[in-house]
Amino acid sequence: MHTPMTMPRVVLAAMLLTSTAAGAATPVLSARDQGAAFRAAGFSLQGKQWRQCDDPSPAYVPGEIAEVRDLNGDGRPEALITESSSACYGHAGAGYALVSRQADGSWKKISGGTGMASFLSTRGKDGWPDIEVGGPGFCFPVERWNGKAYVLQRHQYEGKACRPGR
Repeated sequence: MHTPMTMPRVVLAAMLLTSTAAGAATPVLSARDQGAAFRAAGFSLQGKQWRQCDDPSPAYVPGEIAEVRDLNGDGRPEALITESSSACYGHAGAGYALVSRQADGSWKKISGGTGMASFLSTRGKDGWPDIEVGGPGFCFPVERWNGKAYVLQRHQYEGKACRPGR
């Protein structure tokens, strides 16, 4: 039987282990790399905010690094940078940029656009994951890396092929 203090300790220990394991899977970029990644994506530092969009509205959400991981298995991190603004991104309300650290330590923009990027398990050349670009509607573009750029490969909704409305 558990005493009143045993159960909370067990729950706390489980929470700490879970957060540590989850945190270990996501690389953290240094302040220098964060700045270089934002600049490569086309953002500029205005005050304490990284901005690509010039939206003064209170609904604006400045650029943030939403995800950092090695997407293509080359041992170097990629960063997904997001920004939210209906004034700049229309009905989608969001934009993204994918940047990759190069062998020389610099950062390079790989892809970007209007919508919300999701990485899929399907892959293009050199192990780069396909990107589904979500937004309003029910048929989303999927871009695939061809060795030089991400290009439109198909449209899908919930993993099934679809044709966008005209």
